[in-house]
Amino acid sequence: MTKVTINLDENEKKILDKRAKKNLLSLREQVEDIIRRSCVRGMTSAAYTKVSPDDRLVHIFSREIRGRKK
Repeated sequence: MTKVTINLDENEKKILDKRAKKNLLSLREQVEDIIRRSCVRGMTSAAYTKVSPDDRLVHIFSREIRGRKK
């Protein structure tokens, strides 16, 4: 487990506390949940990034991921 220290304003802390109470979590658990969700979302969106090749022919004949995300 890695420890990270962050500085929050009183307003930010108040908003996070309110959100944590709504989700029945402590402030620490709420922050961990936000970070975890952000990391998971970042991993899945990496597969759908658009690649811009330098070669014009590669660009013409390459497939793009389109449609609904799986």
